[in-house]
This record gives sequence, structure tokens and C-alpha cells, in this order.
Amino acid sequence: MLGGLSGLLQEDRRWPAVDLFRLRNAMATEGEPTDLIKVLHLLMLSFTWGMQVWVSFIGGFALVQQVTRHTFGLVQSKLFPVYFYCLLGGNLVSLAVFAVYHPRELLDWHDSVQMLMFFVALITAGLNGRWFGPAATEVMFQMRQVEEEHGLGNQVGLSSQKDGYAKLREQDPKYRGYRSTFGRYHALSTVCNLIGFICTTTNLIYTALNLSTI
Repeated sequence: MLGGLSGLLQEDRRWPAVDLFRLRNAMATEGEPTDLIKVLHLLMLSFTWGMQVWVSFIGGFALVQQVTRHTFGLVQSKLFPVYFYCLLGGNLVSLAVFAVYHPRELLDWHDSVQMLMFFVALITAGLNGRWFGPAATEVMFQMRQVEEEHGLGNQVGLSSQKDGYAKLREQDPKYRGYRSTFGRYHALSTVCNLIGFICTTTNLIYTALNLSTI
């Protein structure tokens, strides 16, 4: 009899923990996103992805065929800060919306991957906006000053006057150093941009696959 009473007491002590677990799950599952939130989330993803496609794969290639090398660099120096901070804002909104409606207690591995993708996209945009982009732009203007002194940079297309640029690199150690530094920052910026694009594309695919209908 004492054993049965002890078992009942132990069972009673377990009930608060069970009730707390159920309450936590109930709180985590309540609050389905409204239609407005769903539209906002999809628009943010589409805006970010479309902007990345245009700036990374279309706009630059179209522009470089129409303007001089130095004009191209000037346009990019004005465009990229806006681009990077728009990416930063879009990724921040997407991450915040996703995190609010996907509590940690209920994350499966699909949700965890999406959360990670949003976070990585946010970090890469921040790195480009705060460090790599401004650093590459600063060195680009230093290169431009040296090039103008040697009559370079006023021809249309990046492939023009290759011999002149090669000769300048050989003769001017300072310019050669600028080119090396610019190449390093430009490569880091490009890698971050590509990683962010892959993350956004992956999240957009996940979202599309979870649509109930088109």
C-alpha cells in the first residue's frame, strides 16, 4: 500500500512538468502568420533575389559594354553601397519574420537550414556593405588616379588597352600594389555576394515548394 501511495505521489510530481511542456508547445504553435505577413515575406525574398540577379549578372555586364572603364567604376561605386544595404535590410526583415513564426522548440532540420541561410545572407551583406565594398572602392579610386596620369581608363570596355595596363603594372610598384589589394577585396566581395545569392535562392525554392497552390 505504501508503495502504491509513493507511486501516486511521484506521478503527481510529474504532472506540472508535463503540463509545462504541453503549454510551451501550445504557445509555440499558436500565431499562424496572416496573409499580409505571408505576402510581405514572399515580396522580401523576391525583391532580394531579383536585385541580386540584376546587379550581379545583368546590370554590370550591360553597363561595361557602353561606358568607359572609369565611368563604369564611378557608377559601381555609387550603386554598390545602396545595393548592399538594401540586401542587408531585406535579409534582416526576412530573418525576423521567419524567426518569429518558427520558434526554436519546433524547428525541424528544414527550418533550421532556412534559418541558417537567412543568417548567412545577412552576414555576407553586412560584410560587403561595411568592409569589403568600401575597401575595394577606396583602392579603385587610388588606381584611377594613377591610370589617369598615364592616359588610361577613358576607353570603353574592360578589355581595352591591355598592353598599357600591363606595362603600367610592370613599371609602377605602387600601382601593382593597388591592383593586388583591389583584386583581393574584389574577390572577397564577389564570394560574399555569391554566397548570399545562393542562400536567397535556396530560401526562395523552399518557400515555393511549400506553397499550397500557384
